[in-house]
Amino acid sequence: MKRLLLLAPLAAATLPPPAPAAANEPLLVTVMDEVVVTATKTEEKRKEIANAVVVQDALDIAAAPAASLGAILANEPGIDWRTRGNYGGAAEEIHIRGMGGDGTLVVQDGVVLNSPSLGTADFSHIPLNRIERVEVVKGPGSLLYGSGAMGGTVSIIGKRPRRDGHVAEVAAGYGNEATYHLAAESGGFVLGDLGYYLTANRKETDGFRDNSDLRHTDVGLNLLFDHGEGLSLDLNLGYLDREYGVPGPQPPPGTQPYTLAGGTFYNDSAANLLDRGEDENLASSLVAGGQAATWLDWRLKGDATELTATNTSRYSFSGAGDHTEVTNTVAGLEGNLDLRPCSQAGLLMGSEYRTFDYDNVQQPLDTAGLPVPNALRRQTHQVYTQGTFAELRLRPVEPVSLLAGLRNETHSRFGHETVGRYGLVLNPLPDTAFKLNRGQHFKAPTMNDLFWPDDGAFNKGNPNLRPETGWHTDLTLEQEWLDGKVFATLSWFEWDITGKIAWAEDPTQPSPAGPWNYWTPANVNTYLARGWEMSAKVGPWQALNADVALTLLDAVEELAPGARRPARYTPDLQLKAGLSHYAAIGLTSTLIARFVGARPGFYQANTDLAPAVELASYWTVDLKLEQELAGRWKLAFSGTNLLDQGYDTYLAGFFDQTTFAYTQQPYPGAGRSLFVSLAFRW
Repeated sequence: MKRLLLLAPLAAATLPPPAPAAANEPLLVTVMDEVVVTATKTEEKRKEIANAVVVQDALDIAAAPAASLGAILANEPGIDWRTRGNYGGAAEEIHIRGMGGDGTLVVQDGVVLNSPSLGTADFSHIPLNRIERVEVVKGPGSLLYGSGAMGGTVSIIGKRPRRDGHVAEVAAGYGNEATYHLAAESGGFVLGDLGYYLTANRKETDGFRDNSDLRHTDVGLNLLFDHGEGLSLDLNLGYLDREYGVPGPQPPPGTQPYTLAGGTFYNDSAANLLDRGEDENLASSLVAGGQAATWLDWRLKGDATELTATNTSRYSFSGAGDHTEVTNTVAGLEGNLDLRPCSQAGLLMGSEYRTFDYDNVQQPLDTAGLPVPNALRRQTHQVYTQGTFAELRLRPVEPVSLLAGLRNETHSRFGHETVGRYGLVLNPLPDTAFKLNRGQHFKAPTMNDLFWPDDGAFNKGNPNLRPETGWHTDLTLEQEWLDGKVFATLSWFEWDITGKIAWAEDPTQPSPAGPWNYWTPANVNTYLARGWEMSAKVGPWQALNADVALTLLDAVEELAPGARRPARYTPDLQLKAGLSHYAAIGLTSTLIARFVGARPGFYQANTDLAPAVELASYWTVDLKLEQELAGRWKLAFSGTNLLDQGYDTYLAGFFDQTTFAYTQQPYPGAGRSLFVSLAFRW
């Protein structure tokens, strides 16, 4: 019986490295028999799982003309990469099949990256040189992973030491906007079954707008004890620190700089010149697992994180503001058992307990930006969750696989939530898979939604919120030809969300500070979507790989009863095409073009069916060239948005203190970006 691999961290420690390509011939794009762990928390062949899957390995990541994992995944069907203008410190999210960023659960080496405060995971925090493999499993994941895994689950598997020798690499790069990046990594087995892998990064940029600078530092360490089938211990530690400007939207052309109390609050480049942010994160996980018997595998995981986000905001209408520090401390323990009494049946069982400590401290600032005495506001809360699940997998006859499962989740604030899932896979031919996947999903309210401090005038949380719930269904066809040199997928999907949490003015809660009402969250909205994903990958063919992906999406929001309309910021069409060439002289070239369709940006009222502002469609073209030198050196050039295409990502309100005009203004995307790097590996 093959060994059970219950989570991606343990899988990465034991999966064999890919066979090297001969004479610079690229590896096969994909094969139906490749192993995927995230979809079932067990080691399964891709063609035997019910989900649509995206897999990227270290070679894919190294070849991509992108500076972040979010930008790399944006080239896959059904995935929309979102930033508020991709300035230096901008948070990066991925939206799967039109669902919000808080509907994607992101796990790195056993640690959930989604912020308990916001519900989203910031992909700009993830260093690329730490990644060995990424698995994106689309569709409902709440059965196995609990809250937040609504549209899909992203599992990031870090690099591990290999038994075939010690590796080390240093790299340095420089680009426009005074951008530099220093990186180092090293790993290997040092004492019998004990090995390590260490990564470190330092990068800075001035950004392409005023107050869009970034200073980023991260360090990651993996310690692995691999004693074969009987026992593996996998310890991961990570530290991140980021300081950045928060420029806000771009004001209208010709906006004059506005100065108050000796500070310049905005100009025609940035709506916020004084706002700053900082993130400081500590993360750790320990995964133990092994094979207790030929029919029983076990796994135990513990993890702990401390996420601290600090923001300083100043308001141009008065000069006053707030300094806010939010700390989330999360600890979890999970155990899984996989029973395989025969080749036709298997049962996966698991239980997880997690605690969330939330500390929100707000210090009001006066008109000079100094702390207001005796005005500190603080909210400290703790919640816990406990989830238990079981999933039955059956193969009654060779071409048919069935699965069904149930999860019960207890949350200390809202009680119980029960979700189910079932699936069917047909493999009529070795290179063909028909898949049906249907399940319930849910997302618990964020800590900010529940407990945001009452500022006595404008905002406060709602401790009586319920989770968002819904169903997700997809049908997928996967087909491979020519021994893996041609691979195509076609998926249809449909999902809905009821009780969507939204912040809005509540007429039943008048503010004590003036003739207005509090803004507070409530379970009031509904969302639904359906669409198609199509992709094809061809290669290697004469040292060429080509791929194309198309997403057609109809996403609808309902913010007022009966007023269904296209969801904001969600394109109905995305097209991506890429071409890679591997030359015998050691030169790798990758060219990617991406089209994003028009998106509704702003509706005047919740009952309006037509947007007042629509964000225009746009193209971007990215290129990466990497040349091997003398076997150990790599010289690389990366250019993003080579055509210098102007485009907008989001909108926000801007009030001109001089003209008293209020307008919706865009977060502009970055223009052409060029970067050159040199790496040495030994």
